[in-house]
Amino acid sequence: MQLHKRILRYVNKIALIFIGLLIFNSCKKDPVEVTETIITEEKPKIIEEFGYVLNHYKVIRDTIKSGESFGEILDRHHIEYPTIYKIAEAAKDTFDIRKLRAGKPYTILAKNDSTEQAQVFIYQPNKVEYLIVDFTDSIQTKFGRKKVTTLTKTASGIIKSSLSEAIDSQNLNYILALEMADIYAWTIDFYHLQKGDKFKLIYEQKYIDDTVSVGIGNIQAAYFEHKNIPLYAFNFVTDSVKNINDYYDENAKTLRRKFLKAPIKFSRISSRYNLKRRIKYYGNKIRAHKGTDFAANIGTPIMSTANGTVIASTYRGGNGNYVKIKHNSTYSTQYLHMKKRNVKKGDYVKQGDVIGWVGMTGNTAGPHVCYRFWKNGKQVDPFKQKLPSAAPIKEHLKEDYLTFIHPLKDTLDSIPSKYIETTFTEKKELYSK
Repeated sequence: MQLHKRILRYVNKIALIFIGLLIFNSCKKDPVEVTETIITEEKPKIIEEFGYVLNHYKVIRDTIKSGESFGEILDRHHIEYPTIYKIAEAAKDTFDIRKLRAGKPYTILAKNDSTEQAQVFIYQPNKVEYLIVDFTDSIQTKFGRKKVTTLTKTASGIIKSSLSEAIDSQNLNYILALEMADIYAWTIDFYHLQKGDKFKLIYEQKYIDDTVSVGIGNIQAAYFEHKNIPLYAFNFVTDSVKNINDYYDENAKTLRRKFLKAPIKFSRISSRYNLKRRIKYYGNKIRAHKGTDFAANIGTPIMSTANGTVIASTYRGGNGNYVKIKHNSTYSTQYLHMKKRNVKKGDYVKQGDVIGWVGMTGNTAGPHVCYRFWKNGKQVDPFKQKLPSAAPIKEHLKEDYLTFIHPLKDTLDSIPSKYIETTFTEKKELYSK
């Protein structure tokens, strides 16, 4: 019995020693680290547009509905009509709010509270420009322009049927076809392009925020191969003070002539100048046609083919509505069968000015303009005249011009004829807000 008690005391001592050692070792361990998690609230991204921080407002975007007025829009956004009248009166010297056009976008900046009352009205007549009417405190109106990035691009194509078809098939902007028609209007008959004709371009494309296209800028340089004849065109500023520029070829010769090839863009000749023309309606007798007929849809703009003074703008018999222009002591032109005239006798017009629109007035079986051409008082075929060139580039500018076009010509020559579009340089324009 005594032995049993001694064994129990011995075991208890060992247990106490073991527990002591455990307590001692636990005291030697590092203290427990307490981690504090700090939650930071992320600041909202500042959004600016039209010169305002949009975060400060409730932003409402919409488009002008057909028949919708400025007053109706503001009334819907909690502005009372006496205040609307004051706003309209204050704004009228800057912009007539009655001219809001259906389908155009507008933005309302309203109070960011339960009233949601409008503070600012912003109207966008196009993608670049905008009108601000701010009536937060006093009434202020102003126009602004968005930042526009201009990229210089290159493109090329091969004619299969027409220039417009070639442009469209490449998903290029149709304005490029119109611009090329203007550049080469004095040297190429665009109604008779041939399959296999080629073009290359260096042109400007404009963007907002580098993504939204807002149109074409200048064509800086062009190459058109027509009937295997290469025709270069380079845009060159001849007077930086007056910002006068024109297109010249690789030898510094102007592409312009004193007369355009035709009074209508992208039309077709339905009847040529023919002194021996026979007409079935008149018993197959010879009735001379002393004009060139250009068929086009009613309403197509008719352009003056050269600078001059309007000596007749009237309606008369078989001619219908017509305009006649005297260009100098040698040349005059006449434009018949107009739907409507855009000039009056005594007006001075410039080459390319719209003088009327295609119609069917007078004796005509279909919509067209009959273009008549006088030389020394006699009607002649304009396509058989050797017309004088416009003024060449000034001699003192020639060396600068040839230096200027050298890299442009190298770029044009390096563009493959088969369509390719690239962006090879960039510049930015900042319009003031």
